[in-house]
Amino acid sequence: MKSVLNYVTVAAFLLGTLGHANGPAKSEVEKNLIRIELDPVFVKKGDKLFMNLLNLSQEKVTLKVYDSENRVVFIETVDGKLVVEKAFNFESAFEDEYTVVVKNESGTYSETFEVK
Repeated sequence: MKSVLNYVTVAAFLLGTLGHANGPAKSEVEKNLIRIELDPVFVKKGDKLFMNLLNLSQEKVTLKVYDSENRVVFIETVDGKLVVEKAFNFESAFEDEYTVVVKNESGTYSETFEVK
């Protein structure tokens, strides 16, 4: 019986010092915020280019289309949307190479589309 009491006393002492060695116990869970940066997804189907962007920050997103001579042929600004989706229809566009540019707080992304 005496040896059981000794083991319990030693265990209680070790557990007590272990808690102090790691610092006081915290009553709240700490949260580490992780910044996720997602690139837009471009899908080409026939004469159309589909763009989809998950905009977690819901900040301003600017969409521009340039022709091969670097002239802006389309511009749109989207603000406050979680998902930014756009279908670019090049069916009636002149033969040329177009660049679709998506700009948000995370960066600038582009995709080229050739109309033949």
